[in-house]
Amino acid sequence: GPVTPVRPKPASSVLLVRPGSQSPAEVYMIRRQKSMRFLGGFYAFPGGKVDPEDGLPAILARCRGITEAQAERLVPSEDGLPALAFWVAAARELLEETGLLPACDSAGRSVASADTTATARIEALRAAHMAKLAPLGALLAAEGWYLDLEPFRYLSHFITPPSSPIRFTARFFLAPVPVGQSPRLFHEEASESFWVDPAEGFRRHRSGEWAMAEPADCGLGYIAQFDTLAEVWRAHEDGRHKFHGILDRVQAAGVEIRRGADGRTPDAP
Repeated sequence: GPVTPVRPKPASSVLLVRPGSQSPAEVYMIRRQKSMRFLGGFYAFPGGKVDPEDGLPAILARCRGITEAQAERLVPSEDGLPALAFWVAAARELLEETGLLPACDSAGRSVASADTTATARIEALRAAHMAKLAPLGALLAAEGWYLDLEPFRYLSHFITPPSSPIRFTARFFLAPVPVGQSPRLFHEEASESFWVDPAEGFRRHRSGEWAMAEPADCGLGYIAQFDTLAEVWRAHEDGRHKFHGILDRVQAAGVEIRRGADGRTPDAP
């Protein structure tokens, strides 16, 4: 008989973008460790599930650039989590997976541009966070820092198809690299990390070279449409998302599809 779909868990991912050397823009990608249960070995953007701690008052009080009310107008609350928790999770996942900390001081200055010791302090904060020595909000407070969420732009919403045993309702964000910082590879979840021309990444997936889920495929294809990075930011000045995933909605409507969540047909190489 029919199987009841697994309830999707809230998640956040980030498309880091920068001016490209051979293209208008480049996007930062990772390759998930092959040992991971969900999309192991797939190429993706940094991200992960929203934790309950991402919605606690202590961390929400350390946010700058978007208010709880503004976030609620853009994203509905899910599983009792405030909408702003999606932004917090996006910033936290960047710290965990790339070492980047989008943060500012009380005056609104980027931490790396305001303090020559910021790199070492960010590394120490990440190490303490990964070791679970204290909640992220407490670690930020000890440094006098705040999550700087103003540069984040809500891009898209995808829900893992109902047939998947592991499901997420994921919000995707665009973000620049924080001033004075550079992303790094950490092997807890990723085996590779790199910057890529979005059109080239899109081509490699469609040719079967790189395995990707629908969000990565669509995200790269979307960014590849723009002639300049400035146009990307102008298109997102309204703060609203630009597209939804479609496979889950098509499948939920009872339409049989030949593409999987990775965008490939069963007989694809």
